[in-house]
Amino acid sequence: MPPRRTPSGAEVLRLLTGDLVPAPVRGPDGRYRPPIPVGRRVELPGRGTTFVREVPGPLGAPTVLLLHGWMASGGLNWFRTFETLGQEFRVVAPDLRGHGRGLRSRRHVRLSDSADDLAALLDELGTGPVVAAGYSMGGPIAQLLWHRHPKQVSGLVLCATAADFQRGTVAGRSFDAWLAGLAGAARLTEPLAALPATGARLLRRARAHRPAGFLEWAAEELRRHDVRMLVESARMITRYDATGWIREVDVPTSVVITTRDRVVMPATQGELAAAIPRTRVVEHVGGHLACSRSTFAAPMLEACRDVAWHAA
Repeated sequence: MPPRRTPSGAEVLRLLTGDLVPAPVRGPDGRYRPPIPVGRRVELPGRGTTFVREVPGPLGAPTVLLLHGWMASGGLNWFRTFETLGQEFRVVAPDLRGHGRGLRSRRHVRLSDSADDLAALLDELGTGPVVAAGYSMGGPIAQLLWHRHPKQVSGLVLCATAADFQRGTVAGRSFDAWLAGLAGAARLTEPLAALPATGARLLRRARAHRPAGFLEWAAEELRRHDVRMLVESARMITRYDATGWIREVDVPTSVVITTRDRVVMPATQGELAAAIPRTRVVEHVGGHLACSRSTFAAPMLEACRDVAWHAA
């Protein structure tokens, strides 16, 4: 029997990006690039610098704030939906703390801090109240944004997520303990990673243009993550529990249930929908990486439309 071949990085990324790797698009400058908004850095007073991708949408359209999952970025999580949502909404997709080009901090990562970052970002962009759409880890952060800054949120779209990540997910107490140890090790070794990280940043700046191919761009996005903050984020997700207040949500809400999910169980996603009054459920046949499928844009648009209509 021949030895099993280890898949290449490109093959792994191709698997993760779903049923079809999107073709590059030609920009106004005549150059080809991945079909993702270029994005820009935004300074948040007293907090630091973050990064956001935007689609302007029609004049006067409501704003959808897209919050990505763990190990993703605004571009990686939502690349299937930018064009579709941008036809009816203003779209804002930031990189969250420690992910991609999101805000960096030496303090321990807390999901509530990410929610506060978003409130500051919305103030800077002058969006007014938004439909906060969170995928996986982005779901708790969207919930916390409503809980801590209710005037900033006109509605919620919660995808492949839960109100309680201590039950109904693959995480458990032993996993939490392992993450705690890994987070501590990451803090101890963080200074050793500073020099390679600086070198990587200099190489990126030396490039004249970002990659034209989607897979090359996606690999570059993954290399931008802060490992220590990533591990601490994972631990905060496993400990998240909003069951004490989730029933108080009083804005229009849709829950997109990924029916073949083995990370956040469909039944757990259903419990989230049942806990929030008058929630609409949109089912999507797919696993936890359903957002990478070309079929994901349609249920996402349906959920955002419904919430925006009821919020108007």
